[in-house]
Amino acid sequence: MKLTPATYAVTGLLFLVYPAVRPSGDDAAAISSTAWVLGHLAAMIGFVLLGLAALGVHQLLKDRLSLRAAVVTWIGAGLTLPYYGAEDFGLNVIAERALRDGTPELMELAGEFRYDALAATMFAIGLGLLGIGAIMTAVAVWRSGTVSRWSAVPLAVGFALFIPQFFAPLYGLRVAHGALIAIGGLWLAFALARSHVATRAEAGDKVTVTA
Repeated sequence: MKLTPATYAVTGLLFLVYPAVRPSGDDAAAISSTAWVLGHLAAMIGFVLLGLAALGVHQLLKDRLSLRAAVVTWIGAGLTLPYYGAEDFGLNVIAERALRDGTPELMELAGEFRYDALAATMFAIGLGLLGIGAIMTAVAVWRSGTVSRWSAVPLAVGFALFIPQFFAPLYGLRVAHGALIAIGGLWLAFALARSHVATRAEAGDKVTVTA
């Protein structure tokens, strides 16, 4: 529980780093860049940390809904990460080879991977479950009475919009989506930290009274 606020804060910032660092294009020059690798790596680390943070919320609330939220979040991350790994490292190698050998037709492999039925289905289900897990966490926080009710809502909205943001007409909207998740992560982190301090203060008062 002690590290949960920090985990949410870092998670939120990583999902802002992802679109901010990632090149806006999808051509060979963009995909072969170090920025492409670092941007996607930030997102992958963020997915892992999100699962840990959801588990931390369950350790605080100790209810069935928060436990289910953590499980759904972990399953979602597990289904999402293989696609992100291939997108990050696999496509990067293909793009580098296409530029080095002067064979732009190799980039057709990127499209074949991205729109492969099984890969795309796993990816969509994984991101959908991450959105559901974030919403379940927000509902658990809302019902708890121990953490600010609205604190988990922006993060839930951010992950609910994760799939739609891929189709944003302007890349700036994807950066704005990353900013929404960052705000949501920081807000929830602050609320959880306040709740932890308040809980410790109440426990200290009880000890003093007992003594």
